[in-house]
Amino acid sequence: MLSNLKENKFKIFTAIIVVIGFAIIRTFERKLFYDPFLKYFEADFHSSPYPVVQNLRLFWSLFLRYFLNTLLSLWLIYALFKDRDILKFSLIVYIFFLVLLLSSFYIILNFFPDGAWLLFYVRRFIIQPIFVLLFIPGFYYQLQKTKK
Repeated sequence: MLSNLKENKFKIFTAIIVVIGFAIIRTFERKLFYDPFLKYFEADFHSSPYPVVQNLRLFWSLFLRYFLNTLLSLWLIYALFKDRDILKFSLIVYIFFLVLLLSSFYIILNFFPDGAWLLFYVRRFIIQPIFVLLFIPGFYYQLQKTKK
């Protein structure tokens, strides 16, 4: 067990740094990013209209947060698997979801005034590093399956 820890100390160190990075983004989200939906979703938003937003500022803020989470996630994925094909695939999937989620967010925001729950979940996928939680076990399983 101890030798296994010594062999994987770079992976462990990288994972700790990435988790700290995610925590910093989350802790300072109100200072770093423009997001009027932080207060909106903390309140009883079911019957409330969407807050007034500055569309371009909100777009860049959501994009920046997604970009930072993506960089940290890709760094973690590469550190764990050391596989450029997995890294390239992950990057493509992250770009695909960036386009899909940001366009969905603005479509819901502008055309579905009663879609608060849908907006909540789409926004959650944009601002939280959820994909890395799905990719790591998936890639690990795939690598274990190909070794057999």
